[in-house]
Amino acid sequence: MIAAGPEPRWFKSSYSGGSGTECVECAYGPDGALIRDSKRADGPTLDVRLSSWRLFIDAVRHGAQPPS
Repeated sequence: MIAAGPEPRWFKSSYSGGSGTECVECAYGPDGALIRDSKRADGPTLDVRLSSWRLFIDAVRHGAQPPS
């Protein structure tokens, strides 16, 4: 779990869809990132460790495709 601290500063992912149905928000913390569905701000969040978040971002930047 990401360390407790001040209220996270959420931002909408630049990879979210434009139709309003596929919105993902992220927030950075000292130990990694938080991810949530922007339509359910009071819903669950996914806590991602910094090392895993960096691997994910690197894969997205380089156009990695999910396994089929």
